[in-house]
Amino acid sequence: MTKQIPNGFHHVAYRCNDAKETVEFYRDILGMDFQLAIAEDQVPSTGEPDPYMHIFLDAGNNNVLAFFELPGQPKMDRDRNTPKWVQHIAMRVESMEALLAAKQHLEENGIAVLGPTHHGIFQSIYFFDPNGHRLELAADIGTPEQMAQLKSVAPDMLEEWSRTKKAPRHAAWLHEKIAEETSV
Repeated sequence: MTKQIPNGFHHVAYRCNDAKETVEFYRDILGMDFQLAIAEDQVPSTGEPDPYMHIFLDAGNNNVLAFFELPGQPKMDRDRNTPKWVQHIAMRVESMEALLAAKQHLEENGIAVLGPTHHGIFQSIYFFDPNGHRLELAADIGTPEQMAQLKSVAPDMLEEWSRTKKAPRHAAWLHEKIAEETSV
């Protein structure tokens, strides 16, 4: 097995329409600490002239979510060949109670929220930031045994998917668990 090279994410960066509006949303709505801003008129890695504002927000547990505002580039857009539900930023909350409280807080601030959605080993809510990025807040509910079972079948599932492009049934118990819990 190959030795793991990274030691976590230093930061994950996305584009934003307006750096100030983005900071205000993540700071004031999600409670994330605005850590720092870097602004340049030239891209350090390429030398290209392209003014930008790069903002960094603390997402907790030494995770940083960053954004670039690029006023000299064409208006940002999303990948139109990918469904809106696919590309998203998922962040963990500590419990189902915290998830439900977050949903209420978001809705009280005029933000449309979808969910909670039951995924078997976690439940989550979905909403959009001011830039159109889909965000997910997720509360883990899976047991260590369930996680171990899912990990043990992951290679076989991937291999079957690679051959057939149809959903393998190795973890069908997960969907049965969801159906059982939502019918109660």
